[in-house]
Amino acid sequence: MILNIVAAVLIGIGTLCCVISIIGIYRFDYVLTRIHAAAIVDTLGTLCIFLGVILLKGFGWGSVKILLILAFQWITGPVSTHRISRVEVITNPYFDEHCEVK
Repeated sequence: MILNIVAAVLIGIGTLCCVISIIGIYRFDYVLTRIHAAAIVDTLGTLCIFLGVILLKGFGWGSVKILLILAFQWITGPVSTHRISRVEVITNPYFDEHCEVK
């Protein structure tokens, strides 16, 4: 009973992070700020949702698979985000107008 409540709270927090990230993606107007808003889902949102699913499912081989998916996503997410932002910096001729470079 308590495990189900904790799992529901974790899934709720993860869903709230996803909603906040979606609002941020639509609200911001520049690529780099949108990437920053999307990073919430990559880290905290998926962690909370996956931990909630693991608590609901129980510990076993399915949990190991979910943890492997989480680890893969945590490794590839920042790398792809960095590459996208790097391409934006290199290819945008008006980058200095959007970002303050010191």
